[in-house]
Amino acid sequence: MEYKWEAFSVTSIGSLMAAVDSTVVILALLPIAKDLNSDFVTMVWVVVAYLLANTALVLSLGRVSDLHGRKKMYNIGFVVFTVGSALSGLAPTGYVLVVFRALQGVGAAMLTANSFAILSEAFPPRERGKAFGANSILWGIGSTVGIVIGGVIIAFASWRWIFLINVPIGIFGTYWAYRTLKEVKNPASSQSFDLPAAVVFTLGLFSFIYGVTSGLLYSWTSLGTLLSLAATPGFIAFFILWEIRYSRSPIIDFSVFRNLGFTFPVVSALLQSLALFSVNFLLIFYLEGIGGFSVLTASYLLIPMAVGAAVVGPIGGVLSDRMGPRLIASAGLAIQVGALLSLSQLTVSTPLTYIGIAEGLYGVGGGLFWPANTSTIMAATQPGKYGVGSGIMNTFRNTGMVLSFALSLTAVTSVIPSYVAYSLFVGDVNGKLSPVYASGYLSGQRFALELSAVLVLVSLLFATSRRKNEVARVVTSVPASGAPVRRRD
Repeated sequence: MEYKWEAFSVTSIGSLMAAVDSTVVILALLPIAKDLNSDFVTMVWVVVAYLLANTALVLSLGRVSDLHGRKKMYNIGFVVFTVGSALSGLAPTGYVLVVFRALQGVGAAMLTANSFAILSEAFPPRERGKAFGANSILWGIGSTVGIVIGGVIIAFASWRWIFLINVPIGIFGTYWAYRTLKEVKNPASSQSFDLPAAVVFTLGLFSFIYGVTSGLLYSWTSLGTLLSLAATPGFIAFFILWEIRYSRSPIIDFSVFRNLGFTFPVVSALLQSLALFSVNFLLIFYLEGIGGFSVLTASYLLIPMAVGAAVVGPIGGVLSDRMGPRLIASAGLAIQVGALLSLSQLTVSTPLTYIGIAEGLYGVGGGLFWPANTSTIMAATQPGKYGVGSGIMNTFRNTGMVLSFALSLTAVTSVIPSYVAYSLFVGDVNGKLSPVYASGYLSGQRFALELSAVLVLVSLLFATSRRKNEVARVVTSVPASGAPVRRRD
């Protein structure tokens, strides 16, 4: 087997673990809350703690891997994620579970900071879209398998197994990564790691996400919320000033943002993620509260979205290699705008067939966008800085997911009582919502989905924009006929 596919097999295990974990936890919130006697706030933090740790650390860990080796960092990531999973499965209280979920997020940051970088080093530029597209299959399969496995575990075993099941997979992944991955020598490895910058950046991002989450859960005028949000600009400003003027080995060379061929797709990814994460929650809330389905059945009804992304992802990757990533990414976003506008029109009597088709189209759009946009970002990143490039991309994406999660809960809690929102969130709904609550919920959902459509539309503008200061890249690809074709992207 060629090394590029061996490297792909390693990153596939990490992607599958992360994808399964992202869906299976949602299904288990109700049994977790009951077993650990936890409240709504704690259950929200069970979800947010993972995203927070992953988002705050992925950039710094990407820089560490650039300096000290991706193989080492990826192996450590498997170990940390596996240990975090085992401890989460054994957590005695909700608060302890939040801490161990954060540890899982640290391991996930080590994996995601290096996954795309490893693929970018293993695959030649003309085949990266194919590699990233194949990775979309794994996310789609992982999301679907997470729902199925989660349902089986919750029905026949303890919720703790949704975390413990990661342990044997993580042990095998650690072994396979250690045996398979090659360490690529980086000329920047003699540089030092800028620890002060890493600490300040992490504090700034943590302060921002904590402030948003605190405002959502408690009050936008509470002292903790105001202090966190007020401190964020200071942390970020200090980080930028330090990196530009004082750092000898900056985590981010801010000149990279002068290349709009890098900046625009990163912003596009942020806006798309900001719209993306809320859709899953809102549809589950809708299927529970309006359709009267259980949280497990509601989750099964989201499978068309995952299947659409899994089926189309490889096609989108190959097309981006042949036709140029900008065109394919833009087509994916346009499809998602249409799907979001369709979903925003849901009523109490909308047929499931309509919802399934709209979900499938949304997944198709994602399957076209993600590999093409990722290929654009990594192609615009210097070879010795793939870890930082991947870290920037994932920082923006994950920040969008956290804010999208806040958007969905804000839309719900603004129109129905908090205790009803809690029941929807953990899946403890007995039948449909009352007509008054149903009407209010549909109003809030419509606003949130229309706002998501606007965000994706703005993302589309960034994806389609021609960059005046972007140097045209001539890429050589080989179609099925075997004749090389030169194209400009």
